[in-house]
Amino acid sequence: MSYEASPARQLVARTRAIAVPDDLLEALGPGGFAWLRDGQGFVTSGVAARVRADRADELLARIDAEDGDPPIAVGALPFDDPGSGELVVPAQLVGLGPDGAWVTEVSPRGAPPLPLEPAAERGLEPGKFVVRRSSDPDEWAAAVEAILAAIGRGELEKAVLARQATVEANRPFDLHRILDRLRARQAGCFVYADGGFVGASPELLVARNGDQAISRPMAGTVARGATESDDARRVEALARSAKDAWEHRVVVDAVTAALALHCTDVQAGAEPEIARLATVSHLVTTITGTVADGSSALALACSLHPTPAVGGTPTGTALALLRELEGFDRDRYAGPVGWVDASGDGQWAVGLRSARIDGATATLTAGAGIVDGSEPTSEWAETQAKLEPMLQALIRP
Repeated sequence: MSYEASPARQLVARTRAIAVPDDLLEALGPGGFAWLRDGQGFVTSGVAARVRADRADELLARIDAEDGDPPIAVGALPFDDPGSGELVVPAQLVGLGPDGAWVTEVSPRGAPPLPLEPAAERGLEPGKFVVRRSSDPDEWAAAVEAILAAIGRGELEKAVLARQATVEANRPFDLHRILDRLRARQAGCFVYADGGFVGASPELLVARNGDQAISRPMAGTVARGATESDDARRVEALARSAKDAWEHRVVVDAVTAALALHCTDVQAGAEPEIARLATVSHLVTTITGTVADGSSALALACSLHPTPAVGGTPTGTALALLRELEGFDRDRYAGPVGWVDASGDGQWAVGLRSARIDGATATLTAGAGIVDGSEPTSEWAETQAKLEPMLQALIRP
């Protein structure tokens, strides 16, 4: 069930404290949105309004927040044109933070809150799986070589080539179980779901809190080692790699320049840090700024996207080449995913480590940045390491 916003019916948001739930996922409604990180976050159920992303700030400003807590719009936006994507103002949001739990309900003035749909019954888990790749190593190598040739001709500096894998199961996948595994196994990541689009992203595209903005772009990757000493050796090699350092600097410079269009006092860390995740380690730099033009977190996210970490540089040239080489529509893969509230605050991650779940079929996507010096075999291995978190959540209890 859902409401649809209209100028004739004023939406009202009401927030109240509740007892800490045993498990936030129990409040996730069919087709709802989840946003979880390190034991905190929120889930939603029902729809009070749907809105194009480029009109979400305007709609949120018209909602009356009776208890002072601003309502939010949530969603995962398409890679190609995030402003045209759809966001949802949830009818109910159940959240958990450091100060306790709360529920926010949004409904037209004078209307009762929507009756919430019961959580779906848990069925038997799939027990058999068939995994298929969208390309084989030879096709991948040919695509990488095409990008390297374009780089050699001076047409571009970097392109992020993606590939897909499809998992067919003997029974429908259980979204709640997938999310449960991701939050248990992907510490430090934003675990998200927007309907059937689900994942665990390590990369913060941008967040805004008051007039402070922060971005943590990632580029430069190495697979985790099999042993502690092997892992330390791999991380040391990543930190010393001139190729990865250059690839990372291109992203940092682009994000810094994009934030400077909206912020003052933009500062980037002098040296990248190492972010160790479950299957890979990344170079990451924290970039901060003071929002000077009133841009919301959503507006900042749309302005930053796509960074060279997911597209390439120059952007237009790289994206045109990728459309020829990849052979599939990225849909919401690597697009902005997150939330924005009526005050303009919010968090937006990059929709990575993701899968599109449709019944018993899951379509996974992962990419690798191709720059001068890239080798097809190592870039293929990098994408495999990036596919692994979702593969584990799908087929390994």
